[in-house]
Amino acid sequence: MKPSTALLAVAILALVSLGRVPAFAQGAPGQAPGEPPVLRFNLATGALPPLAERLPEEPRRDLPALEGWREGRYGGSLRLLSRAGRDARDLMLLGYARLVVWNENFELVPDILKTVSVEDGRIFTLTLRAGHRWSDGTPFTTADFRFWWEDVANNAELSPSGLPPEMLADGRPPVFEVLDDTTVRFTWATANPLFLPALAGASPLLIYRPRHYLERFHAGYADSKALAAQAETMGLQSWAELFQRRDRLFRFDNPDLPSLQPWVNTVAPPAERFVARRNPYFHRVDGAGRQLPYIDEVILTPTQPGLIAAKAAAGEADLLARGLSYIDAPVLKAAEERGKIKLRLWPIGRGAQLALYPNLNVVSPGWRKALRDVRFRRALSLAVDRDELNQVLYQGTALPGANTLLPASPLYAEADRKAWAVYDPDQANALLDEMGMLWRDKDGIRHLPDGRRADLVIETADTDPAEVDALEVITEQWRKVGIAVLIRSQGRQAARQRIRAGATNMSIFYGLTNGLATAAMSPAELAPTSDRQNNWPLWGLHFQSNGEAGEAPDLPAAQELLALYEAWASGPEEAAQAKIWQRMLQIHADQVFTIGLLGAVRQPVVVNADLRNLPAEAVYLYDPGAYFGRYRPDTFWFAQRLK
Repeated sequence: MKPSTALLAVAILALVSLGRVPAFAQGAPGQAPGEPPVLRFNLATGALPPLAERLPEEPRRDLPALEGWREGRYGGSLRLLSRAGRDARDLMLLGYARLVVWNENFELVPDILKTVSVEDGRIFTLTLRAGHRWSDGTPFTTADFRFWWEDVANNAELSPSGLPPEMLADGRPPVFEVLDDTTVRFTWATANPLFLPALAGASPLLIYRPRHYLERFHAGYADSKALAAQAETMGLQSWAELFQRRDRLFRFDNPDLPSLQPWVNTVAPPAERFVARRNPYFHRVDGAGRQLPYIDEVILTPTQPGLIAAKAAAGEADLLARGLSYIDAPVLKAAEERGKIKLRLWPIGRGAQLALYPNLNVVSPGWRKALRDVRFRRALSLAVDRDELNQVLYQGTALPGANTLLPASPLYAEADRKAWAVYDPDQANALLDEMGMLWRDKDGIRHLPDGRRADLVIETADTDPAEVDALEVITEQWRKVGIAVLIRSQGRQAARQRIRAGATNMSIFYGLTNGLATAAMSPAELAPTSDRQNNWPLWGLHFQSNGEAGEAPDLPAAQELLALYEAWASGPEEAAQAKIWQRMLQIHADQVFTIGLLGAVRQPVVVNADLRNLPAEAVYLYDPGAYFGRYRPDTFWFAQRLK
């Protein structure tokens, strides 16, 4: 190091220690424009190259088209809270750097990628940004894609289940080609409309890996005996387990694993807090060419769930929504009035915040017959007074109706939301009578056609604090039409196991994940496509396993839904996709395969009063969009509060 450089470094350290370097300085003498001030020491000592050598040749320059958005200033720490026991994946959601991303208008745009070219819906040419680097400065190239494809995805020990479903079209994998250092191509025999949305997911399909780091844990590159010994030391069974432990990009729990996110985690779990610092090689810049993110670091503190609202109200978080629910709003509003926080209430983008799921695969023959009778499902839906439920739970702020899309979706139909969802106990009673459920005991409870009393057990996994409150209201409403409700609460994992085993008659859970869907987004939730669907887990498992497990659907409406989904997945034009969506929504609404309760429930969002560029009003949605990720947290910044 030159004497002058050494003296500069010492001077900077002295200023930092005395607190005399302005927290939001835009640069320092001799520092190139666009350089984050927090990196000045590393630049002065030569630990980092200048910005021109850290950015791709063509960084991402497009910025959010949001009202009130403006370029910001550098500095500060963003404090988050998370539920205790979780890893650092919330940081991966916040950063939301993906090969392609959903922007604020629900359009897919390149992010890490420079361009994407699609031919016939089946040939995808992905072009990287020349000069892009991992967070440790190593070039990010197509070799990282080749490593994932050849050494991870197609390695039987690392991927025993084979390729991810999104990498298969009509059950067949693509042809993978590396065209040059910045271009790869995936070619399927038929269209694959799932591919790009999967790359943009909140929990994305990650089709690349940092080869230079991970090959040291791979038996194809490193000494197998040394890997076995290392695995044994960590209590693992094989080199594959060792590799997978080091390779968890989404969990964000390996500080040594290079990243492409705006902030890089520096702490391994378990930890009292995770600290993620700016990625000096991040690929985005603002309009003035300054490297993003504006905020220097993100601090994520695991917290017991019961304390999250209180800590948020005390001003211990700069940005927070997860772990909060509408019942926390009064406490948070009081904190806002005391000047501790700013509170925003964003509509949640699910099709329904809560929905009832009749299990059409339940083991009990009597209940299976009743639940598969559309008259029974319609009657139960008609017997729910959603306006009363709305007032009791949300002070009338939610949107009553079925579990379908929300009005902001281009596919929304008012008829779908109202189908069998307007309170009408007289019609509900008539439908139950028509089924032959005429016999009521002295308590006024009907009996099923097979003679058993209609004691309907509804199971809750406590995913939302409002679940039990909602069921208690519904219990009284359904008693009026002769249906008794018994509430059973348990953990989520136990609930899922019981549902899949057919031991559960009905459950309550979140509604459609994405209530703002467009025609290009997958309608898989509307058809029996997954064993995680509470209303038909065995039918979903049958599809998921290519017929090797579960049961084939035997209801004509469910069969039609599955056929329609497969037609959508074949990759027709957008107009045809829209028609498929609309037909699936009509079937789902008419057949009441789920009983939606209320949608557009307000999500409390706690914000530091100094935080800028977060929209005042926006939709809160996990996928697509990764909660705050779609609104570009790399462009959030702190303003100095005027004293």
